[in-house]
Formats: sequence, C-alpha cells, structure tokens
Amino acid sequence: MATRVERLQALFAPLSIDSFLVSSPSNQQYLVGASVMSGDGYLLVTAKRAVFITDARYQTELTQVIPQIPLVITRSYLQAVNDVLEADGATVLGIEDQLTIREFEWLDEHLMTDIVPLADVADELRQVKEADELAAIRRATQLTSAGLEALFTVLKPGMTERQVAQWLEQWMQEHGATGTSFPTIVASGVRSAWPHGQASDKQLATGELVTIDCGFYVDDYTSDVTRTVALGDPGSELKAAYQAVQAAQSAIVAAVAPSVTGDELDRIGRDFLTERGYGEAFIHGTGHGIGLDIHEGPNIGRGWPDVMKANEVITIEPGVYLAGRGGIRIEDDILVTSDGHEVLTTVPRNLIIL
Repeated sequence: MATRVERLQALFAPLSIDSFLVSSPSNQQYLVGASVMSGDGYLLVTAKRAVFITDARYQTELTQVIPQIPLVITRSYLQAVNDVLEADGATVLGIEDQLTIREFEWLDEHLMTDIVPLADVADELRQVKEADELAAIRRATQLTSAGLEALFTVLKPGMTERQVAQWLEQWMQEHGATGTSFPTIVASGVRSAWPHGQASDKQLATGELVTIDCGFYVDDYTSDVTRTVALGDPGSELKAAYQAVQAAQSAIVAAVAPSVTGDELDRIGRDFLTERGYGEAFIHGTGHGIGLDIHEGPNIGRGWPDVMKANEVITIEPGVYLAGRGGIRIEDDILVTSDGHEVLTTVPRNLIIL
C-alpha cells in the first residue's frame, strides 16, 4: 500500500509539479505523523523524498516521533526550502493557500523553481478516512455523546452558559478528550437564535431552549455534535420548530450515501423546512467533513458539487433560528459507508425537556 507521501507524489504529474510545500500543520500531521505550529517550519515533498524543515525546538521530538523523515534544522526555513529544491532538481513547486503574503513574496523573489498555488491538494487526500482514523473518530463521537448525556443530568436554570461549557469541557478532559476543536457554544433563550453564540455569563432560565455545540479531540481526531434541549416547556411555537428541524435532519441523513452531492443533501433539508414555513430561518449550510480539523471536505450546502464517498465522515446539522424567540440545531456525525451511512453519535434527537 502506498504511503500518504507517495499518494501525494502520485499527484505531481497530473498537477504538472515536481514538489510540494506543506505549510498546514494538519496536512503535515496527516502525511508524516507529526507537525509543528503554523509558521515554525514546513514539510517539503519532492519527487525524491520528504524533508521536514524546522528549528531546534522541535528536533528532539521529531527525531523520536518520525525518525524516518530527514530533518533540516535551521531558522532560515525558506532558504532551506530553496536549498532542498535545488539539490533535488525540482522545477515547479506547488504551495498551499495557508502561506502568508510575506512567505509567498520571499519564495517568488528567491526561488529558482516556478511556483504554483494549489488549494486543497493534501486536504482532499484526507477526506476518505483510513481504518485507524475512523476508529479515532468513533472514540471521539462516542465520548462526546456520553459527555452530553452526562451534562443533561446536571443542566438546570440558574447555571450560566459559561458554567455549562466549562462543566462539559472538564468532564470530557477527565474522561479522555485531549482538547476542544472550537470554543464550546452554549446559547440559551433568545441567544439560541445565534448559530455561533459563544457561552456568556447569561443565566439559564425556565422555559428556554439551550443549544450546545461542541467538538472534542480524541487521538488527534475530532467530533462535532449539537443538541438543543429545553428547560421546561418552551411553548408550542418552538416545539413545532424543533419537530421540523428533527424531521428535516432525519430526511437528510436517510439520503446520505456514496454518489450523492453536497448540494443534493442540502436541498432535501432546505426544501423540507421551506415547505413548513421555515426556509428563511435556515441560514447556514447543512454540514461538512470532520477529521483532523473541525471543518474539512466534503462540503454540504447550496451549490456544492462535492460527491460523498465511502469512509468520509460528515456532519448533518440543519437549524432554524427565530430572532427574539429562540433557535434549534441538531447535528450528528455520519460515516458514509459503501452502501449508505452509519450515524456515529448516539445522543437522543427528540426534544429533551429537562
């Protein structure tokens, strides 16, 4: 089986390049099993080899973690890139769009090779997950599901949104998560109509909806799960909106399979909600891939042509947001299988009234 670096090298001829500079830490991690902080070095892949260019802060760690990858230890990262390209006879270098303007300008001025900006080359290699990646994502989604269910046993009026987020994050860390993939969203009452409402000092109150959107890393791979619950009866209007979102999500999930496009999945949920009078209140895309990053391909939304493939893991997260009243989002992590799909998250999807 070809290594991940070899799979990248196999793309050189179709892309008309003979080398590729990996600046994204997540892509470095994927390709060779280790990374440095953004701006602290590069993984350079030529037709002949892969070389990690960084400084002495990472030397001991990388020597132990990826002993098979040669290191160039220097503070002149870009000059070292030039030196390796010249030594390997490279003539056309592909670069990622994470490079800063300053980095690009240096390369453009000093490199003897041509430069070709190429977005998403390594990112697209990451979309279809291997067995060990799927196992890590399963652990992340299972732990996050357990964490949310534990949270629901303590959630009550009087807690602040920030206390809710801190409780969940502490529980997850105590049970094996290594960190969050984004700041945990807790938005209650009228703030639940803010899709990305960050946890605040607002206190939860009886009769409110509470939306919790969280992602946690386990073994380098993340989950991404959202649930909206109620603290007492939220009223008929919000309960009807919840039922519409739940039904829309079920319809979208049922259609997940290889060959369906992101646009087609989005249209299923958007048409469903529009027919029930909520079309204008669904104000974001339907989902995205997850893995080493919280947002990866494929994309699921209006106009996206991305075709689902077996062993991709995606989110399905329709929502309805009623300004001044409240909002609902239900998000699950879905594995695309060879003949359909598997829902990885296990938190109940019906409206939980605490």
